[in-house]
Amino acid sequence: MGKVADVTERLEALREAIRYHAHRYYVLDDPVISDAEYDVLWRELVALEAEHSELVTPDSPTQRVPGEPAERFAKVRHPAPILSLANAFGPEELIAWHERAMKLLPSDEQASVAYVVEPKIDGLTVVLHYEEGSLVLGATRGDGETGEDITANLRTVRSVPLSLPVARDYTQCTFLHGGAGEGSRAAVTVPMRLVVRGEAYVPVADFERFNANQEATGERTYANPRNFAAGSLRQLDARITAARPLTLWVYQIVAIEGAGPDLPRTQWEALAYLRRLGFPIESRNRLLADFDAVTTLCETWGGTERKELPYEADGLVVKINDFGTQSRLGFVGKDPRWAIAYKYPAEEAVTRLLDIKVNVGRTGTLNPYAVLEPVQVGGVTVTNATLHNEDYIRDKDIRVGDLVAVKRAGEVIPQVLRPLAERRTGEERAWEMPKVCPVCGEPAVRVAGEAATYCVNSACPAQLVRGVEHFVSRGAMDIAGFGIKQAELFVELGFIHDLADVYYLDPAKLVGLEGFGEKKVANLVAALEVSKAQPPARLLTALGIRGVGEVVAELLMDHYNDIDALSQAPLEALQAVPGIGPILARSIVDWFAQAPNQQAIARLKAAGVRVAQEKAAPAAAAQPFSGLTFVITGTLPAMSREAARDFIKAHGGKVTDSVSKSTSFLLAGEAAGSKLAKATQLGVPVIDEAQLIHMAEES
Repeated sequence: MGKVADVTERLEALREAIRYHAHRYYVLDDPVISDAEYDVLWRELVALEAEHSELVTPDSPTQRVPGEPAERFAKVRHPAPILSLANAFGPEELIAWHERAMKLLPSDEQASVAYVVEPKIDGLTVVLHYEEGSLVLGATRGDGETGEDITANLRTVRSVPLSLPVARDYTQCTFLHGGAGEGSRAAVTVPMRLVVRGEAYVPVADFERFNANQEATGERTYANPRNFAAGSLRQLDARITAARPLTLWVYQIVAIEGAGPDLPRTQWEALAYLRRLGFPIESRNRLLADFDAVTTLCETWGGTERKELPYEADGLVVKINDFGTQSRLGFVGKDPRWAIAYKYPAEEAVTRLLDIKVNVGRTGTLNPYAVLEPVQVGGVTVTNATLHNEDYIRDKDIRVGDLVAVKRAGEVIPQVLRPLAERRTGEERAWEMPKVCPVCGEPAVRVAGEAATYCVNSACPAQLVRGVEHFVSRGAMDIAGFGIKQAELFVELGFIHDLADVYYLDPAKLVGLEGFGEKKVANLVAALEVSKAQPPARLLTALGIRGVGEVVAELLMDHYNDIDALSQAPLEALQAVPGIGPILARSIVDWFAQAPNQQAIARLKAAGVRVAQEKAAPAAAAQPFSGLTFVITGTLPAMSREAARDFIKAHGGKVTDSVSKSTSFLLAGEAAGSKLAKATQLGVPVIDEAQLIHMAEES
């Protein structure tokens, strides 16, 4: 194993085995090895790649979760329109669609038309691009012509293949335990280029479990699986996406080149072909030989069969099977004539709204919810329902005591749709958002232009645990050995009442707690001491002021140099800072105006935490990278990404996460992925680490 060739061979064997078993687990739900056996393979791969970083490939299973958050999503033009479908809301409309289509076909062809019927999954449409079997791009549907580049996020979804094919059958054990057994493989030609369309979604059970955990920790819950899936895939930080229970069904070939004899001629063949390549394909899809069977299925499927699905589906999609027939039928406007969505009505119920109460989320949002007389909605007894925000209640004129229509949004989270105003008795009363936080009693503030009302007290018990987790996180004060478990424990024991208490923990009280020996406590104390020297921008990020992330914090510190000076800045002065708008300025002023927050800042200073930075001396000349924007991708020989970013900024440059026409240089290391392809496409110059250093030294 000492030779590079041997290491390379073993790495590829491990990757193929892990891909196969991940496919069995995440796509087929049919694992053939235990979790422990899988973990052995995974640990060996991670160890080998750590020893031989130059051999890490972009499609390695270890490369699913990227590091740096994106600043924005680049636009992606689809190779063919990603169209929506016309809807049919009953048998009559379905039959009318069919009759229109048949009139456009010769009579001999009408008799041979077959149909594919697929569940209409309620998720987010995504488009995946593969070049020579490797995932190079993933995008949202957008407007059908242009979507957003969410490649980094889609790479974290376990059911998305990073390379093709993955659906292979290997003989048991010899391969897994170090041998080179080939096993039998399904014969399939991997196309030179393949673009597919699918639906990213969250299974209902996983969604409910996630929401229950969020509610238990006082964090934001989500209205339905569809919104949750869409929001998860559009996170700027792909690490957040990776923590969400997303999965995928693929159902369409958008573009294909170099498929050889495997080129599908029908939708049913396409689904089988995609399955052989390793894509997750819904097993409930059906091929039906006549339209009467289609009509019968659509009329009956909305009962028991739909309710037993593990995911949300609001209908069925009916497609004419043959691609040649599809081509002849074409489109009317933006709707294909050869397909239609058969939709089912959502179920509603009427009950009495007894009260409107408020809970407080992690970020301090005050979230109103309805207390209802128990009512059955979709087979579930509902007693509480979301009311979204203050504007929703006002705009709908929802009053305490109203009879209201209730729906299970996405058939999961109940929501109040509307009041039955015509049935009012005059005893109903209007509701107003509380002026103070119902948990801590501090003022509740609503910023102009925003829908949410916030508690601005960072020490509010409803926010404290997650606030501490953010405060100690890598992007903030970066305190090693301090995470969510420690935050929960210290808050529960009463050791932490505000953010400043992080620096007033008593080591004597920590020793003896579960998981805290003397060495661990000593390490934590040392990490706390080191973190006090973090730049003030890190502290400002850590405070959790709404809208103030790393970029805004650095901008503010470059302008004010001192958190004390920032805390005294009037609204008008803040709005005059380039990049700070009126809403963000108001958020900053309101935060610093609260006495508990002022006290926390004073105690942080007393603990020795750095709150001011030295003013930069006037530059004698422009710095080497002034006016230049860099994007970093891949593994660099000597620098970490953070070190490279700091190097560029120290020489006057700017670092962003997305390649665009305005990017000056792409700094690329080993295993550069889609950003390299994007830079090449846009003509952005690509440099390596040595060239970067040379550019700085030369200037």
